[in-house]
Amino acid sequence: MSKSIVVVGFGPGISTAVADRFGAEGFSVALVGRTRSRLDAGVAALRARGVEAAAFVADASDPDAIRAALAASRVALGAVTVIHWNAFGAEARDILATEPEVVREVFDVAVVGLLAAVQAALPDLKRAGDGAILVTNGAFGEATPQMDAMAVTLKTMGLGLANAAKHKLVGLLSAQLKADGVYVGEVTVAGAVKGTAWAADGGIDPTTISDAFWTLYLGRDAIRARIA
Repeated sequence: MSKSIVVVGFGPGISTAVADRFGAEGFSVALVGRTRSRLDAGVAALRARGVEAAAFVADASDPDAIRAALAASRVALGAVTVIHWNAFGAEARDILATEPEVVREVFDVAVVGLLAAVQAALPDLKRAGDGAILVTNGAFGEATPQMDAMAVTLKTMGLGLANAAKHKLVGLLSAQLKADGVYVGEVTVAGAVKGTAWAADGGIDPTTISDAFWTLYLGRDAIRARIA
């Protein structure tokens, strides 16, 4: 039976590495993001490696758009086996200088969009037998004085709030879906990732992160890994 992974929030770095890794393991790959040219380039690169792939334009903060992308992916590539949620919003850099309505928007990506994707794919994930929800997270959401101070200094406070909420959501989904055979796992990345705008020089190799996701997916035991 063929397997497919839907990568939401596709771009350079982690999501590209995850798409490549799962594609190399025999998965067909659906790429979801806001930029058509980036998606088309990602599909072309995957197909050049012999991976079946398709692209779908959608804003991760829009539940209707995410549901439509999942439905289109199912038509193009078959039932969904894995969701990789790599989308994030970096708005609300200084939460005291940001309108509360804008602060709310970071949760549209971190929680609302992710839940829309999970709910849309849940029948497929349950039937798959090895269905999984894999979530990229960041260390700004960790509840430590050091990370709180860093988020304030670097003006990533909205991202910190979103990451903290996403971290909790992973635990809740894991607890609820374990009995249904659906694995939920999270990789927290504590540093800039090579090849992205956050890494001016150097950074964490994204293949290290994609390897961590693959290990979690195969093991289906531990629900969290941290890469620094």
